[in-house]
Formats: sequence, C-alpha cells, structure tokens
Amino acid sequence: MKQNLLRSVWKYCSLSFLTLVSFVSFGQYTESTSHIEIGITAGPSNFLGDLGGNMGRGTPFLKDNNFPMTKLTWGGFVSYHPNELLAFRLALNFGSLEGDDAIIKPKGGLEEARKTRNSNFRSKFQEALFLVEVYPTIFLEEDPNDNYKKFRPYVTGGIGAFHFNPQGFDPVSNQWVGLKALSTEGQGFAEFPERKPYKLTQMNVPLGIGVKYFLSDNVNLSFEIIHRKTFTDYIDDVSTNYIDPALFYTYLPGNVAALAQRMANKTGGIYDPGDKRGTPTNNDAYYSAGFKLGIRLGDNSRYGNSTNCPIRF
Repeated sequence: MKQNLLRSVWKYCSLSFLTLVSFVSFGQYTESTSHIEIGITAGPSNFLGDLGGNMGRGTPFLKDNNFPMTKLTWGGFVSYHPNELLAFRLALNFGSLEGDDAIIKPKGGLEEARKTRNSNFRSKFQEALFLVEVYPTIFLEEDPNDNYKKFRPYVTGGIGAFHFNPQGFDPVSNQWVGLKALSTEGQGFAEFPERKPYKLTQMNVPLGIGVKYFLSDNVNLSFEIIHRKTFTDYIDDVSTNYIDPALFYTYLPGNVAALAQRMANKTGGIYDPGDKRGTPTNNDAYYSAGFKLGIRLGDNSRYGNSTNCPIRF
C-alpha cells in the first residue's frame, strides 16, 4: 500500500514536471541555455513537533530544535533548467525523524509538562518533492551563461508527499513498537468521533534557501536548508489529550490494550484522562540541511566549451 501511494505521488509529480517542461521550453531564453541536471543529496534532518523541544511553550519551528535527535537524510534528484533563472526539480528522499521528552532540560517553565510526559518516538520517512528553484542574482551577473567557479544563491518551494510510521519505545518489552495501531489518543473510538485514525501518507509544503557553487561548467555543489510544513499532528503520535485507559480494553485485544495503555501514558499516573497530552493547534514539521552534487546533462547551450569562446569552423 505504501509503495503504491508513493508511486502515485511520483507519477503525479512527474506529469506536473513534464507539463512545465513543455510550457517553458518555448521561453525566450531556453534556446541557448536549457539543460537537464541529475544529482544526489545527503545531510542532517530534524523533527519539530510535540515531543522534545526546549524551554517554554513548544513550537513547530527552530526554537525547539534538538541537535541530539539529528538523523541522516539522503536521496536523488533530477532538475530541468529552462534558463539560468529557473529550475524545476523532482526529488526522492529517505531519512529518519526522532523526538524524545527525556532530553528536555527543565527550567521551571512550560517545558516541565513535556518533560513529565516522558514520551518518545522514531520514524523512517520517504518523500517525493516537486520544487521550483529561483536564482535571483542572475540579474546582477554580466554574463549568466558563464558560471565557472561562480556562487549562485537561490530560493526554492513546492509541494510534496511523505510516508511515515511512528514507533515508541516500550520499557517493559525493551522494544520499539508501532504506535498507529494502538490508537493512543482514542483515534477511531466512538467516544471521540472527531479523532479519526491518521493516515501514514501525507502532503507537505517544502520551502527553503540554498547556494550553488560551480566546480566546473557542468558540475556543481550546493548547500540548502528546506523546511517542510505538514498537515498532520501525528508524525510523533501525540496531538490532543489523555483518554480513559479502560477504553483500550473495550476496543483492543487484551495484550494490545495493555501495550496501548503503557504507550499512551508514561507519566506514572501523574496525568489523568482529559489532561493535555499534545498541542493539536500546531501541526508537526521537519527540515533537512543537505549537500547536493549536481551534473548537467543534455546541455543545449555552450557549456561544452568551457572557455565560453566562440567555436570556429
């Protein structure tokens, strides 16, 4: 099921990509500068959500970044550059996300409640992104077609889809266990009709900045930071309030219900049903800082002539 959904998203992004290529290929600059670029990317990624964080109120942005939770993200991409100003990129990335209340350093503020919550999660993720890149400094360059040993900053944004599957650590079995099937906040229970089981494949909106350096006319190295806004608060399986643990035994088999009770409330009974467990008004987010190695292919410009001098016959 997961693979079929990712294939569908990739097919949709591919069709969008080809449509844009067909549209921009008639632009006034593409006749001499259009090209395809392929490459790989790798770098750290981090989760921004309910679990973990720093002093004060939890937020879905960099204020609650926890460096010990940093994981590796890697992937590949193909870009079409109709000219030196724009690029359209399809990317497929793989990585992990993790959050843990145990790493919070209590300062006597709102972070104390999250520290007491004592929850954690980890999840692998796969994502497909369609991005537009804009290189605004092109307008300041005397010759945009001459890029050898040149730095070129850019902004990027687009749309994507990602798949995740949160796990939590069970101190009794000393194992990581899947959380979605446990309905830790009563998802799918009749008592909570507004709490639907969350989907493991979701849309996101990637936004970022980067800078590209041309090692040669056809090879470049980039560094970029891309933040993903998501439309789910359940990447870490935490969103709303604690529920009555008796409900787990109403809807789940006995051994599964006992596990759900343990994973839903790790406070040792400090928090009761109805008490705040997460913040449903803030959706989860994540970001990555990646190094990209790109190689230009099928160049329709003069990049084969690295000196940028006219070719005489």
